[in-house]
Amino acid sequence: MKCVQNKSVLFPTLLLCVYGFFTNLRPLEPFLTAFLMGPDKNLTEAQVVSEIYPIWTYSYLVLLFPVFLATDYLCYKPVLILQATSLVVTYVMLLKAQGLLAMQLLEFFFGLATASEVAYYSYIYSVVPSSHYKKVTGYCRSVTLFGSATGSLLGQLLLSVASGQLMHLAIITLSASVVAFFAPWFLPMPKRSLFFHMSEVPSEDKPEGRSTTPAVNSGDVEVTVPLNHEEPSSVSQPLEGGGGRSGLLEVLRMLFADFLLCYRSRPLLAWSLWWALSTCGYFQVISYAQALWENVRPSQEYDIYNGYVETLSTLLGAVAALLVGYMPVSWDLWGELTLCLLSMLMAACVFVMDTLRNIWICYSSYVLFRTIYMLLITVATYQIAASLNMQRYALVFGVNTFIALLLQSLITLVVVDSVGLGLSIYIQFLIYGSYFSIISVVFLVAWLVRRLTTKRPEEDGQPGARAESEPRSPSNAPQGLANGT
Repeated sequence: MKCVQNKSVLFPTLLLCVYGFFTNLRPLEPFLTAFLMGPDKNLTEAQVVSEIYPIWTYSYLVLLFPVFLATDYLCYKPVLILQATSLVVTYVMLLKAQGLLAMQLLEFFFGLATASEVAYYSYIYSVVPSSHYKKVTGYCRSVTLFGSATGSLLGQLLLSVASGQLMHLAIITLSASVVAFFAPWFLPMPKRSLFFHMSEVPSEDKPEGRSTTPAVNSGDVEVTVPLNHEEPSSVSQPLEGGGGRSGLLEVLRMLFADFLLCYRSRPLLAWSLWWALSTCGYFQVISYAQALWENVRPSQEYDIYNGYVETLSTLLGAVAALLVGYMPVSWDLWGELTLCLLSMLMAACVFVMDTLRNIWICYSSYVLFRTIYMLLITVATYQIAASLNMQRYALVFGVNTFIALLLQSLITLVVVDSVGLGLSIYIQFLIYGSYFSIISVVFLVAWLVRRLTTKRPEEDGQPGARAESEPRSPSNAPQGLANGT
């Protein structure tokens, strides 16, 4: 029996890992701006930065929520196939199509593929027992990072060592996406999902009173602790008399009720705020870093080493994320101050890239910037997940990502898009550095306010007041949230 169960876990996990590796094997990605501005596509910097790249941001924002619901309703596999198809269309157009309009349409399909990543990060948990969640999470997350690092390194080696052309990298990227396209067709079709098909979870996989349905993000630990033991989640329980199948309006009603409940928690609100704000800025920096480097060191005149930089930053970010579990930091006590200091360091990295305009300093600052972000986003993930059941974490993850994309779209529209100000790349990065400085100040103020509000009752000899000001103190919070694990 155990052998049969292991085979049922191994097959979909292996297929999903193959899919994750090849969808992230993109040798051209570190050189995309140079490719678009080079002789193959012959686009100008203004067209690439202000008219093409913003389409991805807008598409991702518009498609995120519909794809999120469709993924759950269709039980993941069809959306995985949609993502694979979108990537193939994207790279076929990148290889064959010409002109501004074609590249904008390409960015739409890539936005669709990005929004569909939720299916990759949640599919595996619907077909394996809960006892395997943590392991398969590690496998699925690690293989995407390995694929990304391998693609970046391969692209750089082909250019620097084998004297390859950017068009060759585009062909390899398309080939990898074609290989990935076949994998999801052989995956077993799940019979349960997070919201629309809840009651079909086997009883042996679902402990009493808790949800073991997985979180959406692949980098997250297994979460089974409800946000509030006294208020059972309406989402966590199947609808009576409905065979476990919820209608769209009912699911939306339950999501909204849980949304109001989740964000009443002060620690969760603080970490979610940083998540949304920093992810917005992070997306902007990594989306337009190549354009900045192209100004500092034009690829038509010099050798560029973007592939090495992306490989190193990905690997260091992964190491930093792994080290989070070994850091003896009381995040409940020092979380806001840590976010303040490291957000300021991220701001400094962006300012350095913008002002010094030396390619090696730009590369080093970029690596440090990505490493810090991946470290802190892992901490934020753990801190948020520690107090949530699976359905609520999926909701919070979706809301935080949507807010980040909404902010990013507003910044893009005003600062980057030709419809707005269409500022130069240097002024853009000056604004992004200022943006992270504002985040740092926000969390410095939050830390000072919390210290003052918790210290005053102690000086007045009213220990009970602290519990009132912090309803989620370590004495009544789930242990993971209090200890920062």
